Amino acid sequence: MTSRYIAIDWGSTNLRAWLYQGGACLESRKSEAGVTRLNGRTPEAVLAEITEGWRDESTPVLMAGMVGSNAGWKIAPYLPCPARFSEFGAQLTTAAEHVFIIPGLCVQREDNRNVMRGEETQLLGARALQPAPLYIMPGTHCKWVQADNEQVHDFRTVMTGELHHLLLKQSLIGVGLPEQQLNADAFQAGLAQGLETDAPLARLFEVRAGHVLGSLAREHVSEFLSGLLIGNEAASMTRLWQPNRQQPLTIVASPALAGRYQQALNALGFQAQTLEGDAAFQAGIRSIAHAVAE
Repeated sequence: MTSRYIAIDWGSTNLRAWLYQGGACLESRKSEAGVTRLNGRTPEAVLAEITEGWRDESTPVLMAGMVGSNAGWKIAPYLPCPARFSEFGAQLTTAAEHVFIIPGLCVQREDNRNVMRGEETQLLGARALQPAPLYIMPGTHCKWVQADNEQVHDFRTVMTGELHHLLLKQSLIGVGLPEQQLNADAFQAGLAQGLETDAPLARLFEVRAGHVLGSLAREHVSEFLSGLLIGNEAASMTRLWQPNRQQPLTIVASPALAGRYQQALNALGFQAQTLEGDAAFQAGIRSIAHAVAE
């Protein structure tokens, strides 16, 4: 593999592409042509459009995300955990000439069945940029990943982001609410409740009752609910993993979302460093590109 390559993060609803030369990013592009939004076009056609003017006969393309799922271009088999980081670049699936898909990860045990696609590439980058014994990757489906410098041991998925959206948009909690506003105090109040409860389901209706009775401002319901869910997620997952409080954990997310999880972890007595998802993804792709070149 040459020093020139293209990195693609191809998810369900969006696609992002970066052109690299000699370790430097020359250009980046975005598209809404995720694998569920191809609108009759083939993946080959979408790739040609997003990389127009970038490729020559030998420029390799490294792709990660839902493009490797059964709804994507071609199935890239999952690597079972524990999975060595060195395997990520050694188990690529060829989608077309010089076009490769990075495998996802899976766990299949009686006590845990899990899959991920895309986050494994961010993990590879996070391991290089901000190594930690436990990685937290918030989003629609938050991943909590136990790893060391050599391999990913185990991971769990918590549907916090999706649950927040569903409760606010499609349940009684959100009926008739005005436009929601950011509010640090409301988030902190929800966080305090989430951190201390072992039964979050029994507290959810209180979110509606709170704004009906006037103790919670109607425009701050989203913030309180976010705090409640994130607080309970952080408390339950740190109980499960029991990470060393002397070692910082790494949160891979946008600054705003990472800050919420950082507050929750700090309240539980853990240190947490943050890393932007794009930076982690690009570092992970870069390491795979270098590994394939060797």
